[in-house]
Amino acid sequence: MNSINRRSVLLAGLGVAGAGALAACSSGSGSDGGNALVNPSGSAVAAGEKKRKSTGRQQKLTLTAAPAMIDLGGGVMPKTWAFDGRTPGKEIRLSVGDTLVAELSNQLPNKTTTSIHWHGIALRNDMDGVPPATQTAVRAGSTFTYQFITDAPGTYFFHPHVGVQLDRGLYAPLIIEDPKETLAYDDEWVVLLDDWVDGVTGTPDEVFAELRQGMGGMEGHDMGDMGGMDMGDSPSPSASSGGMSMRFMLMGAESELLGGDAGDVKYPHHLINGRVATDPDIYTGKPGKKVRLRIINAGGDTAYRVALGGHKMTITHTDGFPVQHQEVDALLIGMGERYDALVTLGDGVFPLVALAEGKNANGFALVRTGSGSAPKPTVRPKELGGMIMSASQLRAADDVRFKSAKTDVTHQIKLTGGMDKYNWAINGRPFDMKDPEANPILIEEGQRVRLDFFNDTDMWHPMHLHGHTYQIGDSGPRKDTAIVLPKKKLSVFFDADNPGQWMLHCHNAYHGEAGMMANVAYKA
Repeated sequence: MNSINRRSVLLAGLGVAGAGALAACSSGSGSDGGNALVNPSGSAVAAGEKKRKSTGRQQKLTLTAAPAMIDLGGGVMPKTWAFDGRTPGKEIRLSVGDTLVAELSNQLPNKTTTSIHWHGIALRNDMDGVPPATQTAVRAGSTFTYQFITDAPGTYFFHPHVGVQLDRGLYAPLIIEDPKETLAYDDEWVVLLDDWVDGVTGTPDEVFAELRQGMGGMEGHDMGDMGGMDMGDSPSPSASSGGMSMRFMLMGAESELLGGDAGDVKYPHHLINGRVATDPDIYTGKPGKKVRLRIINAGGDTAYRVALGGHKMTITHTDGFPVQHQEVDALLIGMGERYDALVTLGDGVFPLVALAEGKNANGFALVRTGSGSAPKPTVRPKELGGMIMSASQLRAADDVRFKSAKTDVTHQIKLTGGMDKYNWAINGRPFDMKDPEANPILIEEGQRVRLDFFNDTDMWHPMHLHGHTYQIGDSGPRKDTAIVLPKKKLSVFFDADNPGQWMLHCHNAYHGEAGMMANVAYKA
């Protein structure tokens, strides 16, 4: 496992999706030189929704966000917030063109507001669930109904977009099936990954409060080199930081695949489908059967390296869109990203391991097709050190690759900040929740848009764009979240075909909340 082969390091590139941060803007009047912005509830948004093909079918449901004591297995019973008393929440499954009508009932304590963001879905802007940009946050004791047409098949999920609520238990898979599906397989297994702190060592709000203190007070360490710190040699928190609390901050998490510093937060558990490694979720199947894995990283601060012991995986989709099939040993998945893969099951008991990249911990589940004893939850199958896939290696399937077109507008998206002051931002400006229309990244309907991400920080960032999918480079995969490595540049392209005001943010819940977010806004 220590010998990450050279090939896999070269492959590390891009590919994380959007999950938890905050939100941005609302009226139709932009504050950038008098540019009026498309109103999320305006006529341009309504006109865009009319163009979507609808089956006429509706699926109606209620999602109740409330405090719950949940069972993560192994005697771990934390108090958290969850949809309808369970984590993950119940899967929602529809067909392309169906309309989802989901009433959110907010029963959270202490007058806590919330929302639901439908991650990766190109939907109408006023249903995107991003207060204060696209809606008013849903007050405690009240309801809000989300209604939209699902216009692209794929593997998605949903979660709140208020504060760091993403890092609680409020999330669930959303699967949109394709009636014209060409993939042949016998069964599906949705694999939801999550890093868990809430109700065990503290709350996400406590984590964020500690991170916000920054590391500037820690004597004798250049925070840019934090990733190389030997945990055994680190000074005690009180000696190094004037007594700064270090309950949650992770030191020395390092990953070659992620270009250095792997994460900020110490998590006591890494879950697969809401189960701890010592009491795992078990998929039961038959040898020789072909299974479609739908892998979702719903975590707050952790990239996972995922492998199924004794098997190769064939990657078929990322972030809902098909790619040219690629056989791999393992895949790297950042927060907010999703990957679909086909596996042909062997005979026996096999470990599905989600290695918390750089954090010396893992999530664990079992695939059982025959007799045999289960491997230990700390097992490291050899596949984890084999051919590791990240989005930079993939190519979009021919039928979803963008047609070549002249770029109409290019925006430089500089990722700035660091652990020293915990001042994460885009282009040096933290997002202003009080004025979400300040400093918009302006685009116009019909444009081919290029975003040049420059990561000026010492950490990787999974950059998620709401309401659209972009293509990485000229022929890379179609995604809505991509990993941008430290000190590297990543160029993506998208068509401005979904009017409104859309968040572009780091899907690290804590980076996004600190301000690494911007409003990609259509001119009215």
